[in-house]
Amino acid sequence: MNFSSKLIEDSVNAFSSLPGIGKKSALRLVLYLVQQNKDVTKEFVNTLAQMRERVRTCNVCFNIADSELCAVCANPRRDASVICVVSTIREVMAIEDTSQFKGLYHVLGGVISPIEGVGPQDLHIDSLLERAMQPQTKEIIMAITPTIEGDTTIYYLSKKLMDADVRITTLARGISFGGELEYADEITLGRSIITRTPYKTGE
Repeated sequence: MNFSSKLIEDSVNAFSSLPGIGKKSALRLVLYLVQQNKDVTKEFVNTLAQMRERVRTCNVCFNIADSELCAVCANPRRDASVICVVSTIREVMAIEDTSQFKGLYHVLGGVISPIEGVGPQDLHIDSLLERAMQPQTKEIIMAITPTIEGDTTIYYLSKKLMDADVRITTLARGISFGGELEYADEITLGRSIITRTPYKTGE
């Protein structure tokens, strides 16, 4: 791809470094911005800069937030007795899109995967155990993608939660084994939340 402008080339390279964006898509975006009023481009750049500077993780559930608490944790109408455990922030968004869950969340930050060098100490597990011990917590939903690593993580967490007076449930198997939770359609994911089942460790 030949460029008559080094500035355009650098911008295309910057956009194409984003996941899912190739050179042609990056060029289309860059040319669009070039053709806009300078104020539009400045606003676009400023918005991204503010996002990167100010976005943070929630102090309670580790979801993305603009302040100490995310919008979910700060909402007094959410059911604080139920905590939905997910591995990533994108899964929070997927579940929220179903409009079927009214409780709180806890983002682990991944799943246990010895092959990838991810152990329990690398995840937000201790804080989950602390939340489970709170008297208002009655149920923990394990909404983790059903893979070998996901099931291993659920099993580990269920063992750690044995001393907590909480009900442990998992999503109904409308979610196929090995399927990514964030890519499940809203109806299937919503039904899986509603028809969640008690989790048994197999003992």
